[in-house]
Amino acid sequence: MTTRTTRSTVRFSSPVQLPGLDGPLPAGDYLVDHDEETIDDLSRIAWRRTGAFIHLPAIGSGSLTRQMLPIAPADLEAAIEKDRT
Repeated sequence: MTTRTTRSTVRFSSPVQLPGLDGPLPAGDYLVDHDEETIDDLSRIAWRRTGAFIHLPAIGSGSLTRQMLPIAPADLEAAIEKDRT
């Protein structure tokens, strides 16, 4: 099975609470790494998302400390959708 990691930027326009974090994250742009694996099929190659990691703090913050926290893809999608409404 083949795996890959893709990176995207997620923008939250207001503070967001993610499961597993002590408090809300401030509004801003965050890098997210998405881990995916292939779904083997004889006719085509498809990818299934298996995990995600959010980079903290937000892009452009003045902090020298950086960390990556795992987040369930469904939790990330729910937070993005909630921020849109």
